[in-house]
Amino acid sequence: MRITLVISSLSSGGAERVISTMANYWAQKNWEISLITLDSTASDFYKLRLDVKRVALGRMGESSNPFAAIRNNIIRLIKLRRAIKSSKPDIVISFVDRMNIMTLLATRGLGLKVIISERIDPAYHDCGRTWSLLRNATYPWADAIVVQSNKARQWIEEIVKKGTTFVIPNPISNVNEKTNLEQSDTAFGGNAKSKQIIVAMGRLTAQKGFDLLLHAFARIAQSHHNWHLFIFGDGKDRDTLIQLANELGIAGLVSLPGRVNNPMQLLRQANMFVLSSRYEGFPNALLEAMACGLPVVSFACPSGPREIIRDGIDGLLVPPEDVNAMAAAMGQLMTDEALYKRLASRAPEVLERFGMEKIMGMWEELLAGCVKGE
Repeated sequence: MRITLVISSLSSGGAERVISTMANYWAQKNWEISLITLDSTASDFYKLRLDVKRVALGRMGESSNPFAAIRNNIIRLIKLRRAIKSSKPDIVISFVDRMNIMTLLATRGLGLKVIISERIDPAYHDCGRTWSLLRNATYPWADAIVVQSNKARQWIEEIVKKGTTFVIPNPISNVNEKTNLEQSDTAFGGNAKSKQIIVAMGRLTAQKGFDLLLHAFARIAQSHHNWHLFIFGDGKDRDTLIQLANELGIAGLVSLPGRVNNPMQLLRQANMFVLSSRYEGFPNALLEAMACGLPVVSFACPSGPREIIRDGIDGLLVPPEDVNAMAAAMGQLMTDEALYKRLASRAPEVLERFGMEKIMGMWEELLAGCVKGE
């Protein structure tokens, strides 16, 4: 099959990670894969196989005023339309709300099959008033819409006809990656051998709730002083989080090392994983932590973790944004060895539920149906 994938950039993020994984998976099967981004390759974080045709339009950037924004978006649409036509795809797949809208506009009248995918819960992620109106107008044009949870599907089906929206979770990738213990210990600042390690990962933004995690950890840190919290990732809230750790008196037990390209190596050296998001799509880091056999604690935010964690079986879910409940669950795993071992032993079962072959098979079934016009 000839597939063209579209996303704004390949910078470090969950959607970018999944789309690059999909590109590499299908290229390895000798499919003709093109991957188009609005951004240049300068922001690329994820690697693609050499047989993936990489098209970078270099048209990202903020506009100085509304008129400039309209002009820039028209230029982007023209360039995107040309790039998609040039790739001669059987099917176009786009990721993330604004890029979905632009792809649907850019392909209008070309007679191409277009699948779009929301990568976060649209009920909680505000894409802006104008973009929301455009989403309502353009999403019904898509041949299929992929979401990651049943709750997200219910929201999308308010604006498109039923039967065109499909739930496909994220696949777990790189589960057999070899662990470099020396590199992992370096990332943990030499603490991997001497301390118990809690890991959290994601963009340092309000959505990921790392401020809530710091408050929760502060409630138990003094009575569990052998535990150290590492928050991997980067983002605009970095300085705010560092300041909060200082104010809470836990700066010596908290580290923010930045983003990493070897999460599996780090997770295999950790002792616990915590997801503190206010809302989610389908968190890759949570899947990978469980695949590595880590006991996990997560807020039961509206979608995502609820579909991954079986509460009390392979992880712990606590009420959304409930800092006290999060602290209690973390403390329970620190002290209850039987619970810790039981959750850790069942966690890798996510590999059976969300393994690469199974999830990519769901995508390929959808592609085949679109090609046949079903």
